[in-house]
Amino acid sequence: MKDLKVIVKEIKGYCDTMQEGDYFIVRGGKLSIPEGHFCYWALNAILPLLPTKQRKMDEPGDWMERTWLVECPDPNGQVIMEIIELE
Repeated sequence: MKDLKVIVKEIKGYCDTMQEGDYFIVRGGKLSIPEGHFCYWALNAILPLLPTKQRKMDEPGDWMERTWLVECPDPNGQVIMEIIELE
């Protein structure tokens, strides 16, 4: 399984919960938020995608290979999170 970092890449609207640069780490089945907190709603939006991002993608043209940005569901925040593979 790949280790991942999810980082707040951009905030296009208003978000009072997170700032650009906030992040969390996924190692196996463990999630750690090293500094402070991460928005519950944003976390709910991205959690279902993480197990797929951790696995090897064998299917040619798998859409998950091209999907690294996820937007928080709050329409006022327009928070863009990026999934990054750690080495």
